[in-house]
Amino acid sequence: MKSLTMKRLTTKGVKANHFFQVRRIFWETRTYIFLWYLVVMVVFIGLSVPFFSILILRQVNARVEEELGEELKAFDTLIEEKKRTEEGLTHENLPKFLKYYLSVRLPEDDTFLITILDGDFLSYSPRALPNTVWESSELMNYFLQLDKSERNRYKTSDPDIGDIMYLTRPVIAEGQIRGLFVVLHTTAGEREEIVESETTVIKVLFIVLFFALILAWIASGKILAPLRSLSTTALAISESDLSQRISIKGTGEMAEVAMTFNTMMDRLEAAFTSQQALIKDASHELRTPITIIDCYLEQLQPDSQEQKKIVTLLKDELNRMNRLVNDLLLLAKAERPDFLNREIVEIGSLTEQLYNKATTLAKRNWCLEVKGTGRIIADPQRLTQAFLNLAHNATKYTSEDDVIVVGSTVSKGKFSLWVRDTGEGIDTAHQKKIFERFERDVNGHRSEGLGLGLAIVKAIASAHQGWVELKSQVGIGSTFTIVIPL
Repeated sequence: MKSLTMKRLTTKGVKANHFFQVRRIFWETRTYIFLWYLVVMVVFIGLSVPFFSILILRQVNARVEEELGEELKAFDTLIEEKKRTEEGLTHENLPKFLKYYLSVRLPEDDTFLITILDGDFLSYSPRALPNTVWESSELMNYFLQLDKSERNRYKTSDPDIGDIMYLTRPVIAEGQIRGLFVVLHTTAGEREEIVESETTVIKVLFIVLFFALILAWIASGKILAPLRSLSTTALAISESDLSQRISIKGTGEMAEVAMTFNTMMDRLEAAFTSQQALIKDASHELRTPITIIDCYLEQLQPDSQEQKKIVTLLKDELNRMNRLVNDLLLLAKAERPDFLNREIVEIGSLTEQLYNKATTLAKRNWCLEVKGTGRIIADPQRLTQAFLNLAHNATKYTSEDDVIVVGSTVSKGKFSLWVRDTGEGIDTAHQKKIFERFERDVNGHRSEGLGLGLAIVKAIASAHQGWVELKSQVGIGSTFTIVIPL
């Protein structure tokens, strides 16, 4: 039953961790690179579509103008051939010739041929002219008055016709201008082709964008893999030991970062190992003389009152040194993976036990504010040790009339255990330093003790992947909270 409950709690923790990992992905460097790439690609597409439209429009206009020019060139060629015939091109046969030309000449789609003779409309091809160029239209009246070659564009508001591109050529017979030959083209069809082309291009670009974003996400992941390895390694180091290293692959900036990190970790591991060895050796070596001195003091039979005071003083100092050695060994063990003996702990029951133990430390106005509900996987002995350190610390800076409140809660995936007092408080300048080892300077004066109590509390919280929060105001009091993620 116990293992099943622990498995359920672990599963909840994994689900919560997965939620925070999914949430964190929106704030990592890979996502920023991806979003910048997305912005650049969208801007590129947004600029390329209008540019593409302008380019296609120019190409279509050039093609239409070329076709109109070829049509006009064919008309000029036939005129010249007619003039070189025996009959020639005269005033009498000109109408017949123009009608004949339109009857045998089949223009391209949306292209129209119009002939004007002696200021009057003569004929056209094909037979269905758009309304804009019908006999009574504004454009046709303009053509009736025109007697010179012209290349131009006539804008209309009719979407079925579009703009009209046209070329004109005066018709000359026997040295006189008798009429006008007009080649015109409505651009509505080309406009539809451009819109269809734009739609196709946009679809293709978005398909390309989709696959490009997938490749960008994969590529950015591979590029930033050493950084993720760096983060994973750093996390593993903070949880266990300093032996983890990043595998170095290839060359370049990322490889240099990994190499520099590994070199730094080599130095840190050497320094850390040396420091731990020194603390352990010193602690073990100090225990022997402390024990010997204590044994000799027990055997002494002081005669005078002065000698008894000296023996008592020496025993107090030996006890203080013994506590110092034990605290140093505890801090050294806190870095080891086997520092905690985890088990399922009832939060409400643990809180009540801690409160009962705290009330025996000193005569204060103790108060149990609230008890959290549920269970947590933790080391109850270490939590008790950390809590009693906080409670003992609260008694040192309060008087018998002060209030010390303890309690626990479970909220937002975190277990909180706190001690709040109405003592003298801690100023802002000293709030961060008091968690350092051998730090006893509080509000400008040195306190009693060895300066390791809060460092031990911090080490126990860190071993549970948690932390210690401090809220304090001088003259009002302090609140120390141990926070442990569930």
